[in-house]
Amino acid sequence: MVGRVEALSIVDALALELRRRVFAGELTHEDALTEAEVSRAYEVARPTAKAAIEKLVGEGLLQRSAHKTARVPQLGPDDVRDIYRTRAHLESVVLRALAETRAVPPAASAANAEISAMTEADPLTVVEPDMRFHTALVDALGSPRTSRMFGSLVSEVRLCMVQVQGKQLLTTTSIAAEHQQILDAVLAGDGDAAVEVITRHLGRARERLVAALGGSPGPEATLPEPA
Repeated sequence: MVGRVEALSIVDALALELRRRVFAGELTHEDALTEAEVSRAYEVARPTAKAAIEKLVGEGLLQRSAHKTARVPQLGPDDVRDIYRTRAHLESVVLRALAETRAVPPAASAANAEISAMTEADPLTVVEPDMRFHTALVDALGSPRTSRMFGSLVSEVRLCMVQVQGKQLLTTTSIAAEHQQILDAVLAGDGDAAVEVITRHLGRARERLVAALGGSPGPEATLPEPA
């Protein structure tokens, strides 16, 4: 059976490229994006540039001023804590549910296998499989509404991950090790253990990023990383 091919509109293709640049750390808070500049750089009509920028504004990846200049949001310590704590609450509920049926999502295992093979790679390359790992856990619950709730956080979570990995606040080895601990706990039917690991996993990243952004880190920042 031939798979379905979906064509991207020019707006979607442009938004995809701008999104890629944000997640790759190529666009930061220091870079101003205007409709005119995007139109000129990508040789598209100005309304197309405007529509692509608005898509990213809607996703929380860009903020737009009254003067029509868009920038990547500059997340502060309070923003980081809110993002990480919100996802921790959601993922904890998911892990307890998965542990009840000992359901380990194959997609999560595959994503973590990729991460395990990246110990010598650029830390930023870990962002994509890391997001797939956590998304696979949430999607395995089989709840469209829960997946949508997590999806509403994904863009901001990626922004945090880009900074965590770009600043090399966590080792790839420790990320993969704790992911595996989560999967092992789910397989063993131990929801409490899975939640304990995800709490430690996200808490360490959260507080180290808070410190890197000039905030006062909590005790989680000094938690030892698994070998």
